[in-house]
Amino acid sequence: MKDVTPDALDPDFAADAPAGDASTGGDVRIVTFGCRLNAYESEVIRKRAAEDGLSDAVVFNTCAVTNEAVRQARQAIRKARRERPGAKLIVTGCAAQIDPAAFAAMPEVDLVLGNAEKSQAGSYAPQVVPPGAEPMRVRVNDIMSVRETAGHLIDGLKDRARAYVEVQNGCDHRCTFCIIPYGRGNSRSAPAGEVVEQVRRLAAEGYREVVLTGVDVTSWGADLPGQPTLGQLVARILKLVPGLPRLRLSSIDAAEIDADLLRCLAEEPRLMPYLHLSLQAGDDMILKRMKRRHLRADALKLVAEVRAVRPDTAFGADLIAGFPTETDAMFENTLKLVEEAGLAFLHVFPFSARPGTPAARMPKVKGDAVKARAARLRAAGDAALVRHLAAQVGRTLNGLVERPGVARAEDFTEIAFSGEAAVGDVTALRVTGHDGRRVLATVLEAEAA
Repeated sequence: MKDVTPDALDPDFAADAPAGDASTGGDVRIVTFGCRLNAYESEVIRKRAAEDGLSDAVVFNTCAVTNEAVRQARQAIRKARRERPGAKLIVTGCAAQIDPAAFAAMPEVDLVLGNAEKSQAGSYAPQVVPPGAEPMRVRVNDIMSVRETAGHLIDGLKDRARAYVEVQNGCDHRCTFCIIPYGRGNSRSAPAGEVVEQVRRLAAEGYREVVLTGVDVTSWGADLPGQPTLGQLVARILKLVPGLPRLRLSSIDAAEIDADLLRCLAEEPRLMPYLHLSLQAGDDMILKRMKRRHLRADALKLVAEVRAVRPDTAFGADLIAGFPTETDAMFENTLKLVEEAGLAFLHVFPFSARPGTPAARMPKVKGDAVKARAARLRAAGDAALVRHLAAQVGRTLNGLVERPGVARAEDFTEIAFSGEAAVGDVTALRVTGHDGRRVLATVLEAEAA
Protein backbone atom coordinates (compact mmCIF):
# COMPACT_ATOMS: atom_id res chain seq x y z
CA MET A 1 0.00 0.00 0.00
CA LYS A 2 1.00 3.61 -0.18
CA ASP A 3 1.74 3.88 3.46
CA VAL A 4 3.08 7.08 5.01
CA THR A 5 3.14 9.99 2.64
CA PRO A 6 2.68 13.53 3.85
CA ASP A 7 3.00 15.46 0.62
CA ALA A 8 2.70 19.22 0.12
CA LEU A 9 0.42 18.53 -2.81
CA ASP A 10 -1.31 15.31 -1.91
CA PRO A 11 -0.39 13.95 1.50
CA ASP A 12 -2.42 10.77 1.38
CA PHE A 13 -0.82 9.72 4.60
CA ALA A 14 0.99 11.89 7.11
CA ALA A 15 3.34 10.19 9.53
CA ASP A 16 2.74 12.90 12.07
CA ALA A 17 -0.62 14.56 11.78
CA PRO A 18 -0.60 18.33 11.95
CA ALA A 19 -2.17 20.05 14.90
CA GLY A 20 -5.35 19.98 12.89
CA ASP A 21 -6.64 21.75 9.82
CA ALA A 22 -9.78 23.39 11.13
CA SER A 23 -12.51 24.76 8.93
CA THR A 24 -15.83 26.16 9.93
CA GLY A 25 -19.27 26.07 8.40
CA GLY A 26 -21.79 28.01 10.45
CA ASP A 27 -21.42 26.84 14.05
CA VAL A 28 -20.06 23.44 13.00
CA ARG A 29 -16.28 23.15 13.00
CA ILE A 30 -14.42 20.37 11.15
CA VAL A 31 -10.93 19.57 12.44
CA THR A 32 -8.96 17.43 9.99
CA PHE A 33 -5.83 15.48 10.89
CA GLY A 34 -3.33 13.76 8.64
CA CYS A 35 -3.91 13.14 5.00
CA ARG A 36 -5.27 14.72 1.88
CA LEU A 37 -7.82 11.93 1.71
CA ASN A 38 -9.09 12.95 5.13
CA ALA A 39 -9.29 16.56 3.98
CA TYR A 40 -11.23 15.35 0.96
CA GLU A 41 -13.67 13.44 3.13
CA SER A 42 -14.04 16.34 5.54
CA GLU A 43 -15.78 18.17 2.71
CA VAL A 44 -18.26 15.29 2.55
CA ILE A 45 -18.69 15.50 6.33
CA ARG A 46 -19.42 19.20 6.05
CA LYS A 47 -22.10 18.54 3.44
CA ARG A 48 -23.68 15.71 5.41
CA ALA A 49 -23.66 17.70 8.65
CA ALA A 50 -25.46 20.60 6.96
CA GLU A 51 -28.02 18.27 5.39
CA ASP A 52 -28.61 16.57 8.75
CA GLY A 53 -29.12 19.87 10.55
CA LEU A 54 -26.12 19.51 12.86
CA SER A 55 -25.42 22.64 14.89
CA ASP A 56 -23.07 23.78 17.65
CA ALA A 57 -20.63 20.93 17.08
CA VAL A 58 -16.99 20.09 16.43
CA VAL A 59 -16.20 17.07 14.24
CA PHE A 60 -12.70 15.57 14.50
CA ASN A 61 -11.61 13.61 11.42
CA THR A 62 -8.67 11.67 12.87
CA CYS A 63 -5.51 10.02 11.54
CA ALA A 64 -4.01 6.77 12.83
CA VAL A 65 -0.72 6.39 10.98
CA THR A 66 1.36 7.05 14.11
CA ASN A 67 0.87 7.19 17.86
CA GLU A 68 1.67 10.90 17.65
CA ALA A 69 -1.23 11.45 15.27
CA VAL A 70 -3.62 9.84 17.74
CA ARG A 71 -2.14 11.78 20.67
CA GLN A 72 -2.63 15.09 18.89
CA ALA A 73 -6.24 14.25 18.11
CA ARG A 74 -6.98 13.45 21.75
CA GLN A 75 -5.27 16.66 22.82
CA ALA A 76 -7.38 18.69 20.37
CA ILE A 77 -10.59 17.06 21.65
CA ARG A 78 -9.81 18.04 25.23
CA LYS A 79 -8.97 21.58 24.17
CA ALA A 80 -12.21 21.88 22.20
CA ARG A 81 -14.25 20.84 25.22
CA ARG A 82 -12.61 23.54 27.34
CA GLU A 83 -13.24 26.17 24.67
CA ARG A 84 -16.77 25.08 23.74
CA PRO A 85 -18.28 23.40 26.81
CA GLY A 86 -21.77 23.14 25.31
CA ALA A 87 -20.82 21.90 21.85
CA LYS A 88 -21.38 18.35 20.61
CA LEU A 89 -18.01 16.69 20.00
CA ILE A 90 -17.98 13.99 17.32
CA VAL A 91 -14.91 11.86 16.55
CA THR A 92 -14.46 9.96 13.29
CA GLY A 93 -11.69 8.97 10.87
CA CYS A 94 -9.09 6.21 10.98
CA ALA A 95 -8.18 6.44 14.66
CA ALA A 96 -11.85 6.28 15.62
CA GLN A 97 -12.42 3.32 13.30
CA ILE A 98 -9.48 1.37 14.69
CA ASP A 99 -10.05 2.07 18.39
CA PRO A 100 -13.57 3.46 18.94
CA ALA A 101 -13.64 2.38 22.59
CA ALA A 102 -10.69 4.60 23.46
CA PHE A 103 -12.45 7.70 22.15
CA ALA A 104 -15.82 6.70 23.58
CA ALA A 105 -14.14 6.45 26.98
CA MET A 106 -13.15 10.12 26.80
CA PRO A 107 -15.70 12.13 28.82
CA GLU A 108 -15.40 14.98 26.32
CA VAL A 109 -16.71 12.88 23.40
CA ASP A 110 -20.42 12.70 22.57
CA LEU A 111 -20.35 10.45 19.48
CA VAL A 112 -17.87 8.19 17.67
CA LEU A 113 -18.47 7.43 13.98
CA GLY A 114 -16.61 4.94 11.80
CA ASN A 115 -15.00 5.71 8.45
CA ALA A 116 -17.98 4.34 6.54
CA GLU A 117 -20.54 6.06 8.76
CA LYS A 118 -18.90 9.50 8.59
CA SER A 119 -20.06 10.08 5.02
CA GLN A 120 -23.52 8.52 5.28
CA ALA A 121 -26.69 10.57 5.18
CA GLY A 122 -28.29 10.78 8.60
CA SER A 123 -25.12 10.18 10.61
CA TYR A 124 -25.20 13.70 12.06
CA ALA A 125 -28.98 13.97 12.54
CA PRO A 126 -30.36 14.24 16.08
CA GLN A 127 -30.98 10.79 17.55
CA VAL A 128 -34.48 9.74 18.46
CA VAL A 129 -33.98 8.16 21.88
CA PRO A 130 -36.80 6.19 23.58
CA PRO A 131 -37.70 7.33 27.12
CA GLY A 132 -35.26 5.96 29.66
CA ALA A 133 -32.70 4.94 27.02
CA GLU A 134 -29.22 6.34 26.50
CA PRO A 135 -28.17 7.87 23.16
CA MET A 136 -25.96 5.62 21.03
CA ARG A 137 -22.43 6.95 21.49
CA VAL A 138 -20.59 4.60 19.10
CA ARG A 139 -21.57 3.85 15.52
CA VAL A 140 -18.66 1.97 14.01
CA ASN A 141 -19.24 -1.02 11.76
CA ASP A 142 -16.80 -3.56 10.30
CA ILE A 143 -14.84 -1.58 7.69
CA MET A 144 -13.79 -4.84 6.02
CA SER A 145 -17.39 -5.40 5.02
CA VAL A 146 -17.43 -2.25 2.85
CA ARG A 147 -17.27 -3.23 -0.79
CA GLU A 148 -17.93 -0.08 -2.78
CA THR A 149 -16.61 3.45 -3.04
CA ALA A 150 -19.73 5.58 -2.76
CA GLY A 151 -20.33 7.95 -5.62
CA HIS A 152 -20.36 11.06 -3.45
CA LEU A 153 -16.74 10.40 -2.51
CA ILE A 154 -15.54 11.37 -5.98
CA ASP A 155 -17.28 14.74 -6.05
CA GLY A 156 -13.88 16.41 -5.99
CA LEU A 157 -12.09 18.35 -3.26
CA LYS A 158 -11.18 21.73 -4.68
CA ASP A 159 -8.70 24.34 -3.60
CA ARG A 160 -8.09 27.58 -5.43
CA ALA A 161 -5.56 26.05 -7.82
CA ARG A 162 -6.46 22.41 -8.40
CA ALA A 163 -9.02 19.71 -7.73
CA TYR A 164 -8.65 16.23 -6.25
CA VAL A 165 -10.67 13.19 -7.22
CA GLU A 166 -10.78 10.13 -4.98
CA VAL A 167 -10.65 7.16 -7.32
CA GLN A 168 -9.91 4.47 -4.76
CA ASN A 169 -10.09 3.73 -1.03
CA GLY A 170 -8.76 1.00 1.24
CA CYS A 171 -5.86 -1.41 0.79
CA ASP A 172 -5.53 -5.15 0.26
CA HIS A 173 -1.90 -5.33 1.40
CA ARG A 174 -0.70 -5.87 4.93
CA CYS A 175 2.68 -4.23 5.42
CA THR A 176 3.93 -5.16 8.85
CA PHE A 177 4.21 -1.57 10.11
CA CYS A 178 0.93 -0.22 8.78
CA ILE A 179 -2.39 0.07 10.63
CA ILE A 180 -4.25 1.90 7.86
CA PRO A 181 -6.03 -1.10 6.24
CA TYR A 182 -7.83 -1.61 9.55
CA GLY A 183 -9.07 1.96 9.37
CA ARG A 184 -9.86 2.08 5.67
CA GLY A 185 -10.83 -1.49 4.82
CA ASN A 186 -10.00 -3.46 1.69
CA SER A 187 -9.33 -1.82 -1.65
CA ARG A 188 -12.32 -0.62 -3.64
CA SER A 189 -12.34 1.43 -6.81
CA ALA A 190 -14.62 4.10 -8.20
CA PRO A 191 -15.94 3.12 -11.67
CA ALA A 192 -13.98 4.61 -14.56
CA GLY A 193 -17.01 6.25 -16.12
CA GLU A 194 -17.81 8.13 -12.93
CA VAL A 195 -14.22 9.27 -12.56
CA VAL A 196 -14.04 10.51 -16.14
CA GLU A 197 -17.32 12.39 -15.79
CA GLN A 198 -16.16 14.06 -12.60
CA VAL A 199 -12.85 15.12 -14.19
CA ARG A 200 -14.79 16.45 -17.18
CA ARG A 201 -16.96 18.59 -14.90
CA LEU A 202 -13.93 19.93 -13.07
CA ALA A 203 -12.19 20.84 -16.32
CA ALA A 204 -15.36 22.58 -17.48
CA GLU A 205 -15.34 24.60 -14.25
CA GLY A 206 -11.89 25.88 -15.21
CA TYR A 207 -9.61 23.70 -13.11
CA ARG A 208 -6.32 23.32 -14.94
CA GLU A 209 -5.00 20.47 -12.81
CA VAL A 210 -6.71 17.42 -11.35
CA VAL A 211 -5.01 15.01 -8.94
CA LEU A 212 -6.10 11.38 -8.72
CA THR A 213 -5.93 10.30 -5.11
CA GLY A 214 -6.70 7.34 -2.86
CA VAL A 215 -5.19 5.07 -0.24
CA ASP A 216 -3.46 2.72 -2.72
CA VAL A 217 -4.00 4.43 -6.06
CA THR A 218 -2.03 1.97 -8.16
CA SER A 219 -4.38 -0.83 -7.13
CA TRP A 220 -7.26 0.99 -8.82
CA GLY A 221 -9.37 -1.33 -10.95
CA ALA A 222 -8.38 -4.67 -9.43
CA ASP A 223 -11.88 -5.06 -7.98
CA LEU A 224 -13.73 -3.85 -11.08
CA PRO A 225 -15.03 -6.00 -13.97
CA GLY A 226 -12.19 -6.85 -16.34
CA GLN A 227 -9.62 -5.59 -13.80
CA PRO A 228 -8.59 -2.40 -15.64
CA THR A 229 -5.33 -0.75 -14.60
CA LEU A 230 -4.53 2.73 -13.35
CA GLY A 231 -2.70 3.37 -16.62
CA GLN A 232 -5.85 2.56 -18.56
CA LEU A 233 -7.85 4.95 -16.37
CA VAL A 234 -5.28 7.71 -16.95
CA ALA A 235 -5.32 7.11 -20.71
CA ARG A 236 -9.11 7.21 -20.73
CA ILE A 237 -9.24 10.49 -18.82
CA LEU A 238 -6.70 12.15 -21.10
CA LYS A 239 -8.51 10.96 -24.22
CA LEU A 240 -12.03 11.83 -23.12
CA VAL A 241 -11.22 15.11 -21.37
CA PRO A 242 -9.03 16.92 -23.91
CA GLY A 243 -9.69 20.25 -22.20
CA LEU A 244 -7.79 19.25 -19.05
CA PRO A 245 -4.27 20.73 -19.19
CA ARG A 246 -2.68 18.80 -16.30
CA LEU A 247 -3.36 15.42 -14.69
CA ARG A 248 -1.31 14.38 -11.66
CA LEU A 249 -1.04 11.23 -9.59
CA SER A 250 -0.72 11.04 -5.85
CA SER A 251 1.83 8.64 -4.36
CA ILE A 252 2.20 5.27 -6.02
CA ASP A 253 3.51 1.86 -5.07
CA ALA A 254 6.65 0.94 -6.96
CA ALA A 255 5.41 -2.67 -7.18
CA GLU A 256 2.32 -1.76 -9.14
CA ILE A 257 3.17 0.64 -11.99
CA ASP A 258 1.72 -0.86 -15.18
CA ALA A 259 2.68 -0.78 -18.85
CA ASP A 260 -0.17 1.57 -19.79
CA LEU A 261 0.88 4.08 -17.15
CA LEU A 262 4.45 3.95 -18.42
CA ARG A 263 3.14 4.52 -21.94
CA CYS A 264 1.15 7.54 -20.79
CA LEU A 265 4.24 9.02 -19.17
CA ALA A 266 6.12 8.53 -22.43
CA GLU A 267 3.48 9.86 -24.80
CA GLU A 268 1.25 12.28 -22.91
CA PRO A 269 2.75 15.59 -21.77
CA ARG A 270 -0.45 16.42 -19.87
CA LEU A 271 0.39 13.67 -17.36
CA MET A 272 2.71 15.45 -14.96
CA PRO A 273 6.30 14.12 -14.75
CA TYR A 274 6.43 13.54 -11.02
CA LEU A 275 6.11 10.25 -9.16
CA HIS A 276 6.14 9.97 -5.40
CA LEU A 277 7.14 6.42 -4.58
CA SER A 278 6.24 4.48 -1.47
CA LEU A 279 9.67 2.91 -1.01
CA GLN A 280 10.04 2.90 2.81
CA ALA A 281 13.55 1.35 2.75
CA GLY A 282 16.49 0.58 0.52
CA ASP A 283 17.62 -2.68 2.09
CA ASP A 284 16.18 -5.99 0.88
CA MET A 285 16.03 -7.66 4.28
CA ILE A 286 14.17 -4.72 5.80
CA LEU A 287 11.83 -4.57 2.81
CA LYS A 288 11.02 -8.25 3.34
CA ARG A 289 10.42 -7.72 7.04
CA MET A 290 8.16 -4.81 6.16
CA LYS A 291 6.33 -7.20 3.82
CA ARG A 292 6.80 -4.85 0.92
CA ARG A 293 6.27 -6.23 -2.56
CA HIS A 294 9.39 -4.78 -4.15
CA LEU A 295 13.12 -5.10 -3.60
CA ARG A 296 15.85 -2.49 -3.93
CA ALA A 297 16.62 -3.48 -7.52
CA ASP A 298 12.95 -3.15 -8.44
CA ALA A 299 12.90 0.47 -7.29
CA LEU A 300 16.03 1.33 -9.24
CA LYS A 301 14.68 -0.44 -12.30
CA LEU A 302 11.41 1.47 -12.17
CA VAL A 303 13.18 4.82 -11.88
CA ALA A 304 15.41 3.93 -14.82
CA GLU A 305 12.47 2.80 -16.97
CA VAL A 306 10.54 5.99 -16.32
CA ARG A 307 13.54 8.23 -16.97
CA ALA A 308 14.21 6.36 -20.22
CA VAL A 309 10.79 7.36 -21.59
CA ARG A 310 10.36 10.68 -19.72
CA PRO A 311 13.76 12.14 -18.81
CA ASP A 312 12.28 15.19 -17.09
CA THR A 313 10.49 13.11 -14.45
CA ALA A 314 11.31 13.96 -10.83
CA PHE A 315 10.92 11.44 -8.04
CA GLY A 316 10.01 11.69 -4.41
CA ALA A 317 9.92 8.90 -1.86
CA ASP A 318 8.83 7.90 1.62
CA LEU A 319 11.57 6.41 3.79
CA ILE A 320 11.34 5.03 7.32
CA ALA A 321 14.37 5.28 9.60
CA GLY A 322 14.97 2.77 12.35
CA PHE A 323 12.58 -0.01 11.37
CA PRO A 324 12.89 -2.90 13.86
CA THR A 325 16.02 -5.06 13.34
CA GLU A 326 17.62 -2.42 11.08
CA THR A 327 21.39 -2.55 11.46
CA ASP A 328 23.83 0.23 10.57
CA ALA A 329 24.66 -1.57 7.32
CA MET A 330 20.99 -1.94 6.42
CA PHE A 331 20.42 1.75 7.07
CA GLU A 332 23.38 2.65 4.85
CA ASN A 333 21.66 0.82 1.98
CA THR A 334 18.63 3.07 2.43
CA LEU A 335 20.82 6.16 2.68
CA LYS A 336 22.67 5.28 -0.53
CA LEU A 337 19.40 4.75 -2.39
CA VAL A 338 18.65 8.48 -2.23
CA GLU A 339 21.55 9.30 -4.54
CA GLU A 340 21.46 6.11 -6.59
CA ALA A 341 17.81 6.65 -7.51
CA GLY A 342 18.28 10.38 -8.00
CA LEU A 343 15.44 11.24 -5.62
CA ALA A 344 14.55 14.90 -5.31
CA PHE A 345 11.89 15.05 -2.60
CA LEU A 346 12.04 12.94 0.56
CA HIS A 347 9.54 12.31 3.31
CA VAL A 348 11.49 10.79 6.18
CA PHE A 349 9.86 9.25 9.23
CA PRO A 350 11.37 7.72 12.34
CA PHE A 351 9.71 4.35 12.88
CA SER A 352 6.53 4.56 14.97
CA ALA A 353 5.23 1.26 16.35
CA ARG A 354 1.47 0.91 15.96
CA PRO A 355 -0.16 -1.50 18.41
CA GLY A 356 -1.64 -4.49 16.64
CA THR A 357 0.86 -4.53 13.79
CA PRO A 358 3.50 -7.27 13.40
CA ALA A 359 6.31 -4.68 13.41
CA ALA A 360 5.31 -3.58 16.90
CA ARG A 361 6.38 -7.02 18.17
CA MET A 362 9.76 -7.02 16.40
CA PRO A 363 13.07 -6.16 18.16
CA LYS A 364 13.29 -2.38 18.26
CA VAL A 365 16.17 -0.11 17.33
CA LYS A 366 17.27 2.17 20.18
CA GLY A 367 15.55 5.54 20.16
CA ASP A 368 18.74 7.59 19.85
CA ALA A 369 19.81 5.56 16.83
CA VAL A 370 16.41 6.01 15.19
CA LYS A 371 16.60 9.78 15.63
CA ALA A 372 20.17 9.93 14.32
CA ARG A 373 19.31 7.88 11.25
CA ALA A 374 16.26 10.03 10.54
CA ALA A 375 18.44 13.13 10.79
CA ARG A 376 20.97 11.69 8.33
CA LEU A 377 18.23 10.76 5.88
CA ARG A 378 16.74 14.24 6.10
CA ALA A 379 20.16 15.77 5.49
CA ALA A 380 20.55 13.56 2.43
CA GLY A 381 17.11 14.68 1.31
CA ASP A 382 18.06 18.33 1.74
CA ALA A 383 21.19 17.81 -0.35
CA ALA A 384 19.19 15.97 -3.02
CA LEU A 385 16.68 18.80 -3.19
CA VAL A 386 19.45 21.38 -3.59
CA ARG A 387 20.91 19.38 -6.50
CA HIS A 388 17.49 19.24 -8.12
CA LEU A 389 16.86 22.96 -7.64
CA ALA A 390 20.27 23.93 -8.98
CA ALA A 391 19.56 21.98 -12.16
CA GLN A 392 16.50 24.17 -12.79
CA VAL A 393 18.37 27.48 -12.85
CA GLY A 394 18.15 29.10 -16.28
CA ARG A 395 15.17 27.01 -17.35
CA THR A 396 11.66 28.17 -18.14
CA LEU A 397 9.06 26.23 -16.16
CA ASN A 398 5.31 26.14 -16.52
CA GLY A 399 3.96 26.68 -13.04
CA LEU A 400 0.42 26.28 -11.74
CA VAL A 401 -0.08 29.30 -9.48
CA GLU A 402 -1.17 27.99 -6.06
CA ARG A 403 -1.29 31.33 -4.28
CA PRO A 404 0.07 34.82 -5.02
CA GLY A 405 3.78 34.55 -5.74
CA VAL A 406 3.95 30.74 -5.42
CA ALA A 407 3.52 28.14 -8.15
CA ARG A 408 4.15 24.43 -8.70
CA ALA A 409 6.11 23.17 -11.71
CA GLU A 410 5.10 20.13 -13.72
CA ASP A 411 7.73 18.07 -11.88
CA PHE A 412 6.42 19.27 -8.50
CA THR A 413 9.19 21.83 -7.89
CA GLU A 414 7.93 24.74 -5.83
CA ILE A 415 8.48 28.13 -7.43
CA ALA A 416 8.56 31.51 -5.70
CA PHE A 417 8.08 34.12 -8.40
CA SER A 418 7.88 37.84 -8.91
CA GLY A 419 5.38 39.35 -11.29
CA GLU A 420 1.66 39.14 -11.80
CA ALA A 421 -0.14 35.82 -12.33
CA ALA A 422 -3.60 34.77 -11.21
CA VAL A 423 -4.13 31.86 -8.82
CA GLY A 424 -5.15 28.80 -10.84
CA ASP A 425 -3.40 29.91 -14.02
CA VAL A 426 -0.53 28.07 -15.66
CA THR A 427 2.25 30.60 -16.17
CA ALA A 428 5.66 30.53 -17.87
CA LEU A 429 8.35 31.32 -15.29
CA ARG A 430 12.04 31.93 -15.87
CA VAL A 431 14.17 30.42 -13.08
CA THR A 432 16.89 32.74 -11.81
CA GLY A 433 18.09 30.90 -8.71
CA HIS A 434 16.99 28.97 -5.63
CA ASP A 435 16.96 29.31 -1.85
CA GLY A 436 17.60 25.66 -1.01
CA ARG A 437 13.89 24.90 -0.67
CA ARG A 438 12.35 26.20 -3.89
CA VAL A 439 13.42 27.89 -7.09
CA LEU A 440 13.17 31.65 -7.62
CA ALA A 441 11.70 32.90 -10.88
CA THR A 442 10.11 35.77 -12.75
CA VAL A 443 6.95 35.73 -14.86
CA LEU A 444 7.51 35.60 -18.60
CA GLU A 445 3.91 35.33 -19.71
CA ALA A 446 0.63 33.80 -18.59
CA GLU A 447 -0.20 30.81 -20.72
CA ALA A 448 -3.65 29.48 -21.48
CA ALA A 449 -2.23 26.00 -21.25
